[in-house]
Amino acid sequence: MKIIRNFIILILFFNTYPLFANNDSFDEWLKSFKVYALKNNISEKTFDMTMSDVVFLPKVIKYDRFQPEFYEDTKTYISKRSSNLKVKKGIKLYETNKTFIDSIDNKFSVEKSLLLALMGIETNFGTYVGKMDILSSLATLSFDKRRSEFFTNELITILQLVESQKIDHSILYGSWAGAFGNFQFMPSTIERYAIDYDNNNIIELKTTKDSFASAANYINKIGWLKNQPCFIKVNLTKNVPKNLLNTSAKKLHNKKKFGFLKKYIKNKDDIDLRDNIIGSIITPDKDIIPDSENLEPAYIVFENYEKILQWNRSLRFGLAVCTLKEKFENVL
Repeated sequence: MKIIRNFIILILFFNTYPLFANNDSFDEWLKSFKVYALKNNISEKTFDMTMSDVVFLPKVIKYDRFQPEFYEDTKTYISKRSSNLKVKKGIKLYETNKTFIDSIDNKFSVEKSLLLALMGIETNFGTYVGKMDILSSLATLSFDKRRSEFFTNELITILQLVESQKIDHSILYGSWAGAFGNFQFMPSTIERYAIDYDNNNIIELKTTKDSFASAANYINKIGWLKNQPCFIKVNLTKNVPKNLLNTSAKKLHNKKKFGFLKKYIKNKDDIDLRDNIIGSIITPDKDIIPDSENLEPAYIVFENYEKILQWNRSLRFGLAVCTLKEKFENVL
């Protein structure tokens, strides 16, 4: 019942959220932001070229407050994003680009199954990269107070990328949050990890070559361990200490060796893991499901899972990616 109640509350919020901004206040913010941008090495020419048509987008604020991670339980979230249909679509993409994707797997030491899983969940293999004006989206979220500092930095970064001619501002259409391309890179991610893999002097994250190479480079640079486990689903005993349970993706606490944790796992005899592998227990539905002290669902997650959290800090997103990755591995 609480899930339904939370969903109804969010629906009401989505439809009634007061649009605190008006054109005058946003325009005043934009003038102030221009001063800030020029102080951060953005030329007036670049600013005027990129920001002249920027507008406040009320629906971006609504989307920000109404993300699936806030209301979908884990089972629903994962099943929607790891369907057999999605696997078939990913296999078709792989077969069309087999030689190239295999080469990326080998060069960056990142499994093709992971890359396919990330692309499948982020944009359904490039078929939905988003149609929002990224500059307006970032400006709206920068103007908003909830995460203003973060999105202001992202907006400055995208302007710097345009300034340096690393990306073409005319194709900056993507998600409501300002993410771009087949793998939905935020501007700061583009700056740190994106690659002009085909050497045409511009980063094109909606093309197969640049996007796959950039995603693989990103995962490699943050420390992904090829062919190592991501998570296992477990059935916990009722006496498991509550301080071992992680319910937030911000930081996983109380990492222990599996040899220690298995005393609290009912199905430990069915799990083939070495005792010295280190993991954390997560119970991802505690924030949205009442009486989640019933400890279901529960997972032990490992170092690679935490790398996925660096990509997107959501417990359910990490589980969905790893689930889809396993499905690809079963058929590749």
